[in-house]
Amino acid sequence: MARKSFDIPDQYRSPVIRQVKEATKILDPTKKNLTPTMLDFGPVQFYIPRFFGFCYGVENAIDIAYKALREHPDKNIYLLSEMIHNPTVNEDLLKKGMQFLQHTDGSERIPIDSLSSEDIVIVPAFGTTVEIEEQLKARGIDPYAFNTTCPFVEKVWKRGAQLGKKDYSLIVHGKYEHEETRATFSHSSTHSNVVVVLNPEEAHILADCMLGNRPKEDFEHYFGHKCTPGFDPQKDLQRFGVINQTTMLATETQEVMDALKKATLQLFSESDIQQYFADTSDTLCYATNENQSATMALSMVEADLAFVVGGYNSSNTMHLVEILEHSFPTYHVRDAAEIIDQSQLRHFNQWEKKILITTNWLDRSRNPLKIALTSGASCPDALVDEVLTCLLEFFPGHRDIEDVLVPFQATSSA
Repeated sequence: MARKSFDIPDQYRSPVIRQVKEATKILDPTKKNLTPTMLDFGPVQFYIPRFFGFCYGVENAIDIAYKALREHPDKNIYLLSEMIHNPTVNEDLLKKGMQFLQHTDGSERIPIDSLSSEDIVIVPAFGTTVEIEEQLKARGIDPYAFNTTCPFVEKVWKRGAQLGKKDYSLIVHGKYEHEETRATFSHSSTHSNVVVVLNPEEAHILADCMLGNRPKEDFEHYFGHKCTPGFDPQKDLQRFGVINQTTMLATETQEVMDALKKATLQLFSESDIQQYFADTSDTLCYATNENQSATMALSMVEADLAFVVGGYNSSNTMHLVEILEHSFPTYHVRDAAEIIDQSQLRHFNQWEKKILITTNWLDRSRNPLKIALTSGASCPDALVDEVLTCLLEFFPGHRDIEDVLVPFQATSSA
């Protein structure tokens, strides 16, 4: 996909991180070098990954939403739900007069039946269900007049439709309650039998159901609430493909596919496996792959701790935390306001699903203290700047930001 330029509001732009990104683009135009960049401030060093922050789909969504505001200042403009999973962006849009029709779980805030054909509804980057599309059309509203659905989500839908025409069933690797997976499930179920699998553990259970090694009750227990009516794993999984929620861990997707392919090989010969198991590796989002690969490289540095900046309901951000926390203490913060002081830090724990306050998080005995710093695909670089500058305040005598950025400015202007 050719890269286009987007009109991103100035408040999301970054004076610090932008210069690092521009320099690394020049030094690594083929995107082969995943070595993190080190910013040396003296008593503290920051390690910045090769890829992170706003992806194509997010920039596209922000551009379109602000375009709608500029072009229709006198109309009611609604967001179907959170446009992306970043509170700063969503709060900015609400302040400009937009309203949400739904919560992220799909529950109603404002009835669609209360809208008129003169109103504008913006579908989020995750897309939406066929059912909601039809509800909006019934009110005389084109749900895609301002289409912010991520092109890579649409690519998954198109790939699923191609498989559906060839009588393949579909397994969606994703979080069933997530807006994107709900949308993908809805679109896919118009042409295929569909079941949703969360992780490799569920993939192994589904494989056992497919092989007849588990009773039908097990399938109903694990998957009955997230499959099309009448789904029969022994019948419907004789010919299938795996498609994705685009923000899932790529390594987990591969594990899911491997487990199900292995089960297929027990039923059919390897020579004609393609008739029964479709190659769907093309449904992985490029940005998810790049960000996760860069985060894996970041996890290899000898850092003392890590900060991941992003919304607390952001799936892709949580996966970056999951990668890094195997290597060093990792804190998921929505913005710099979560850094209360050098002894208290507020952060999100995805495993306990709650916000925690950690004390004595800053080890002043290390000189330099090495901090890995990254963000999710829906997080503005400006918020990463704010976290970096906030942390610098705990290190008196640090080098000036302008001095540290001189080499990057020289590269960009060369």
